[in-house]
Amino acid sequence: MTNTLKISLKPNEKIYINGAVIRVDRKVTIELMNDVQFLLESHVIQADQASTPLRQLYFIVQIMLINPAGVAEARDMFRRSLPMLIASFDNLDICTGLKQIDRMVGEDDIYEALKAIRALYPLERRALDDNDDIPETPRALAVGA
Repeated sequence: MTNTLKISLKPNEKIYINGAVIRVDRKVTIELMNDVQFLLESHVIQADQASTPLRQLYFIVQIMLINPAGVAEARDMFRRSLPMLIASFDNLDICTGLKQIDRMVGEDDIYEALKAIRALYPLERRALDDNDDIPETPRALAVGA
């Protein structure tokens, strides 16, 4: 981010900036004047909300942003999960999106990666609705078995 970014927060809303959790007690506008990794409270999901494959990936990537102490572990989990996730979807748009997300994470553009994952949710919903039965093992693993 080369320009400043203004973010308006409502009373009691949280924002996660470079691992810090900030809660405001009144309506406020924050101006971010340099490169920071941030996440608005409305975009944070809890572990029990990670109920689909893409939401699980989102949760892993989210940890990279909001818990700097756990970045290495989350990145390792991301690296192990992504190939299996790509192999488990037949939808070309989802697979292409996941490859772009891999690049974003590799470039430490975590915020953009999270946005890209959220953008895939409608495609995932349709893919999962088309496949009432989610395979227990990814397609690529099942073929080699």
